[in-house]
Amino acid sequence: MLQFLLRAFLIFVVVNIKIRQMKRDILKIDEDLCNGCGQCVPNCHEGALQVIDGKVRLVSELMCDGLGACIGHCPEGAITIETREAEPYNELKVMEQMTGGGCPGSRTMVIGNPGNNVNNISPSDQPSELRQWPVQMHLVNPNAPYFREADLLLAADCVAFSMGNFHCRYLKGKSLAIACPKLDHGADIYVEKLTAMIDTAKINTITVMMMEVPCCGGLLQMVRAALLKSVRKVPVKQMIVGISGNILKEEWV
Repeated sequence: MLQFLLRAFLIFVVVNIKIRQMKRDILKIDEDLCNGCGQCVPNCHEGALQVIDGKVRLVSELMCDGLGACIGHCPEGAITIETREAEPYNELKVMEQMTGGGCPGSRTMVIGNPGNNVNNISPSDQPSELRQWPVQMHLVNPNAPYFREADLLLAADCVAFSMGNFHCRYLKGKSLAIACPKLDHGADIYVEKLTAMIDTAKINTITVMMMEVPCCGGLLQMVRAALLKSVRKVPVKQMIVGISGNILKEEWV
């Protein structure tokens, strides 16, 4: 009797697994080719990819739509599409991930303007003027509400650390994106995001803040490349920041 019940249970499990699965297109990652650079991760809008133990992994079949939008962003050709048995794509699961169930570090949040809510502050306790999260270019969504018709401040990673008045003088009233043209990989991804901010989010202006070191000039080159690809044109200001935190150059380009 016990053997019969066990067999019935196993049949039930197998049948349910087959019912849940279907034959469809889904991502395949060649771990021998993958170098773990992660360039594909921000280009999977469903959040189905993560870098784990130095390799990109498909963390959920439910969240992979099989369209392969991330494929063109893999420099090693490690991502392909295969047809196999897999759980059906679940858009509700994706929406849950994007609106609160995912990694807190990349969750889109509008912070507002905390500086307007603090009274009687001393000069040494100036509040943050950051209005959104995330801010790193690989993580930001160019269609996020805080970019719509906003003034964009594109700053090199080091700028805020060199300027004591960065928040109150330069960040206030702007949406922020940060990047390092020397160390970040995937400059083409940044250009695509900037193009989307210009054409889709319809940002008003772009202020590019760079350190005086030569490698920082790559930020302005990305903006110029995005302007060449975009339909709309927006005013661009460049600001060069000295190592000591002073403004060496400021002009509209």
